[in-house]
Amino acid sequence: MRVLRNYSLKKHNSFGIEVKADKFLSIQNLKDLRTILRKSYAAELFILGGGSNMLLTRDIHKTVLHIALKGKEIVAETDDEVTIEVQAGENWHELVLWTLEHNFGGLENLSLIPGNVGTAPIQNIGAYGVELKDTFVSCKAMNVQTLEEKEFSREECDFGYRNSIFKNQLKGQYIITSVKFRLSKKDHELHTEYGAIRSELEKQAIENPTIRDISNAVIAIRQSKLPDPNEIGNSGSFFKNPVIGGDHFKKLEEQFPEIPSYRISNEEIKVPAGWLIDQAGYKGYRRGDAGVHKNQALVLVNYGAATGEEILSLSREIQHSIKEKFQIDLEAEVNII
Repeated sequence: MRVLRNYSLKKHNSFGIEVKADKFLSIQNLKDLRTILRKSYAAELFILGGGSNMLLTRDIHKTVLHIALKGKEIVAETDDEVTIEVQAGENWHELVLWTLEHNFGGLENLSLIPGNVGTAPIQNIGAYGVELKDTFVSCKAMNVQTLEEKEFSREECDFGYRNSIFKNQLKGQYIITSVKFRLSKKDHELHTEYGAIRSELEKQAIENPTIRDISNAVIAIRQSKLPDPNEIGNSGSFFKNPVIGGDHFKKLEEQFPEIPSYRISNEEIKVPAGWLIDQAGYKGYRRGDAGVHKNQALVLVNYGAATGEEILSLSREIQHSIKEKFQIDLEAEVNII
């Protein structure tokens, strides 16, 4: 393993923030991972995957481990379904495309989500009515202190909305090394009811969609709304869609009759954060190189040379504005480092 010092992380975070790491190592197998964990037992570590769900606001004065484990394999199969195990360093969207090539259904609605497989369970990534937990079987993770590898079941991961046990009780204690998914081989269950998928299929004159058609529709929708991180630095949705109580929503609906919503239960209603931010006047807003995307107010962007602190400052201003206007606390979806 080659240790790189004073290493720029600009290419390793989708916001394109220029910060440096004191030490940087790329981990490509479990043996190397155990070796560096053993040697770095007393050192502070920073675990880096695809760098797609974080905002770096400062240099990292730690040893950065870039998890680059690669590989995909079928570990179980029946006539109806297949279980695959995917290594943590695999790119998420490339995995989705691979499942489509094999006609494995279940991940198509999660097309074009940036990042790597290993960080997907931490966030319980989701889009267009589907979450990672819907196809998740288990994940293997290494304890950073004992070096033992444990397999976590779906129940043990305690998945929630953009949440898991790895963001809470076990934060910083494990490094996910691989993830297993159970996918359909035929009679795929299609999810077209959420967002603009149905209208996109109608626009393409598709009446009986395949899983690839669903994926293509999702890609088209995301590309029309979301900036490409390779062109404009961003981390996708910066804020979570807030969930509020029924009484609170009724009061807002009286004041804003056009407010969109998605009922979760009798007492819980989800409101699109993007709509709130748009109503507060921030859609397309720009301050220097930090801004809010012109097509999707939920996405904060780096137009070139913004610092992490500048983007963080803008996000806090938006949170304050939404609190004042709607009495809603917006919670960041990205990890602030």
